[in-house]
Amino acid sequence: MKKMVSVVMTAMLITIPVTSAFAGTDPVTVKERAQVLASKLLSVSGASGVQYAIMDKGSIVLSDNAGVKDKASKAPITKDTMFGIGSISKMHVSAATMMLADAYEIDIDEPLTTYIEDFKMADERYKKITPRMLMNHSSGLYGTHLPNSSLFDDNDTIVHDELLNKLRSEHLKANPGEFSVYCNDGFDLLEIMIERVSGMSYTKFLAKYVSKPLNLSSTKTPLDQFDRERLAKGYFPTMDQALPIENVNTLGSGGLYSTAEDLTKFADMLIGNRTDVLSKESAKAMQSPEYKRGIWVSEKTNAFNYGLGWDTVSLPEFDDYGITALVKGGDVLTYHGSLITIPKHNISMAVLSSGGSSTFNTTFATKVLLEYLKDKGNIKEILPEKTFKPALKVNMPSELRSYAGLYVTRDSTINIEIKDGEIDLPAQYGGLIPAQTYVYTGDGQFKSKDGSATLSFEKQTNGKTYVKLKAYTNNQGLGQSMMVLYVYQKLDSNPLQPTTKKVWENRNGKSYYAVNEKITSASYLAAPMITKTISVDMDHGYANGTKIVNENQAVNVVQIPIAIGRDVFDLNFYKEGQTEYLKIDGFSYINEDAIQPINEGKDSSFSIPSNGQAIWYKVDEKSANRVMNVKTPVSGGFAVYDKNGMAVNFSKATNNHSVVLPEGGMIVFGGKAGDVFKIELKNK
Repeated sequence: MKKMVSVVMTAMLITIPVTSAFAGTDPVTVKERAQVLASKLLSVSGASGVQYAIMDKGSIVLSDNAGVKDKASKAPITKDTMFGIGSISKMHVSAATMMLADAYEIDIDEPLTTYIEDFKMADERYKKITPRMLMNHSSGLYGTHLPNSSLFDDNDTIVHDELLNKLRSEHLKANPGEFSVYCNDGFDLLEIMIERVSGMSYTKFLAKYVSKPLNLSSTKTPLDQFDRERLAKGYFPTMDQALPIENVNTLGSGGLYSTAEDLTKFADMLIGNRTDVLSKESAKAMQSPEYKRGIWVSEKTNAFNYGLGWDTVSLPEFDDYGITALVKGGDVLTYHGSLITIPKHNISMAVLSSGGSSTFNTTFATKVLLEYLKDKGNIKEILPEKTFKPALKVNMPSELRSYAGLYVTRDSTINIEIKDGEIDLPAQYGGLIPAQTYVYTGDGQFKSKDGSATLSFEKQTNGKTYVKLKAYTNNQGLGQSMMVLYVYQKLDSNPLQPTTKKVWENRNGKSYYAVNEKITSASYLAAPMITKTISVDMDHGYANGTKIVNENQAVNVVQIPIAIGRDVFDLNFYKEGQTEYLKIDGFSYINEDAIQPINEGKDSSFSIPSNGQAIWYKVDEKSANRVMNVKTPVSGGFAVYDKNGMAVNFSKATNNHSVVLPEGGMIVFGGKAGDVFKIELKNK
């Protein structure tokens, strides 16, 4: 569940001077050194609070925190403070799957249809998908049904209940097992499979077969009954007040709450030390290099190398010490986490935060664990971070110019030019890798001017040509990490017929706004999360990275392993009367041209239509800078955005029902069918 947080990553990745983590201090113990690093983590990531714990051979040897649970009261975080753990939840559903395999209830290499008989897709290849492929991200599914998954104070299971129906009309982006690329839907299908096979809800299964035997008293789902006051408060970068509780209702892929100590207990089972719950054979199988089964980037070390559930089964920062470390990160809107285990030494560390990112949490955990391993004598010294020589440009062979041309990544196309041995690329991976120029340095490689990033072209066994990027980042001075990614896939041009081209020209630059997202959705905090703006590459016949096939449809062509190729989509346009809508993953968006200005009269009222769809309005010059007061039904709410798409007010988050309307902004109202809203507009 990492897609949503990318909207706010730019706001968090501000430039901060890089200094030594221990500058001006003389911390003696690992606990003291961890506190220094935790303070730095808060300063560079924007997190309000962080909780962390280390378990060594079954005992908690470090449990601490920094920051606050609640900014307003300054209440401290304790070891019992709970956080959403995001995609670390995938480890729980993977372990539960392996428990069923231990009990011979399932075979992870049998077709998924054996266990979910009503699982069907509009692509016959779906019959080859197995539980293993769901756990190692190689199913070929498009990615994530994100709408209505993250709701404030609302544990509606609609996203779970409708997943199978949504998939019925969808296709696969690749042959099952062909390559691994991050996929949330696969783990939500595992959740459904566990329910079908066990005959009980996933929440009850976890409580009975995982939490109870492992004594995980703080590991819960949104459907559990527990004291919500134990949860750390969540915040959004543009709002000062705490947000309501975020319920991520895709339990298998990202919906659990827990504590750092609970996660280390759970990790002890993943290492293979709780054979009363999970067999040692299954724990070992989860740690296997599953990514090698399919197409993968040609690099021995990488921050991404999938196991069963695990993001990484060999973290590069530990490789230099001859230590195998496994990692799972998790991000939802307000919470972020990282879990690292070192099976050889029976050590695990969990880091959870409100705000920040799993990337920063993983870097923090890595540095603390290395300090701990050094103190124990498991490693002699902590190696210095890698340094790089400035790129030395050399003459480029002329045949490399053939790699210039049209490329695609998720949601966009790019024309890569190679001029005088130089290539310009925009920022990558949420801005951690900046926009920069890469110069040819020999051996088919282009390097960033500081030498920390290397670009090359690679043709894979599937016939696709990719842009490969190997980069080291310093994560705002918190610590260095390395990643190798395929960032673009080469495309052929797709010339359009004149009539088709004209239709798409009319859509170019137009925004479409979600109409069936629940008003309790956290996505309403920023318009970009519930908006799709159409960007058409007229010269080549693509729109938002999809291939235009006719006047009303464009289909996915992205087949990029690892992470960049995740959460792809088709574009399907249709009309109801004269109004054009866009459908993606079964969810509808209305064309901006059909959205009317808010009634500029003093008083007005309207109701949510019988189909329950949200109602959008524009803020024109007649209503701009006026005060809007809204009498809102209990089940209803509204959000107001400025011209840049940032929320000026979202009533479900702020409980504020009065707002000054910004010029050029947008308003959305949502609730149950028949909900009546009464509007008063007055001058300031």
